[in-house]
Amino acid sequence: MDVPLVGGAMYETLNWIATAATIGGVLLTASNLGARVTGTGFIVLLVGSLCWLAVALTSEQQALLWTNAALTFLNIFGIWRWLGRQAAVEEGGRAAAKASGATPGEALFPVSLLAKAKLFAGAEDLGTCVDAMVGERSGRLAYVVVSEGGVAGVGERLRRLDWHDARVDRDRIITRLEPESFRALPELAKDEWPAR
Repeated sequence: MDVPLVGGAMYETLNWIATAATIGGVLLTASNLGARVTGTGFIVLLVGSLCWLAVALTSEQQALLWTNAALTFLNIFGIWRWLGRQAAVEEGGRAAAKASGATPGEALFPVSLLAKAKLFAGAEDLGTCVDAMVGERSGRLAYVVVSEGGVAGVGERLRRLDWHDARVDRDRIITRLEPESFRALPELAKDEWPAR
C-alpha cells in the first residue's frame, strides 16, 4: 500500500469516518423507509465518498480517487432525487389526502401507501403492506399483500388481505378481521400470487 502524504492520525481518522459513513449510508438507503430516510442515507454516503476522496488524494490511490469522484456525483444526484423530487411528490400525496378529508364525497389516499403502510386490527400491529393488486379496467383494488414477521424480508410470511376486509385510516391500513383470522389466511409464495 502507498504511504500517505499526510500524518498517520489524520489518515486513519479519514479512513474510519469514510468506513462508518459508507456503512451507515448504505443501511439507510437499503432500508427503503421513505424519501426522507433514503435521502438522508445519500447525505451520509456523500460524507463517506468525500472522505474516501481525501484518503485517495493523500495516499495517491488513483482507482479510489476516480471511484469516489463518480460516487460523489451519484450521491449528489441521490440527494436531489430523494430529498428534492421524491419528498415533494410524497408531500403532494399527503396534502391531497388531507385536503380531500374536508371535501364532500370520499377521501383520497396516495396509492404508494399500499406498499409501506402498517396493518392493524384494533391496536394490534399485524404486519406491513408490501404491494397491492388492482383491476386493469375497473381500477378497483382487489387485495393487498401483507408481510408478517421476519427481519428485513428473511423469515417473513406473505398473506393476501382482500380489500373488502380493509380500509385506510390516515397512514395505516385497518382490517376488520380479528388477528387470529388474519393469521389463519393462507401464506402466499413470494413469486406466485393469486390472479383472483
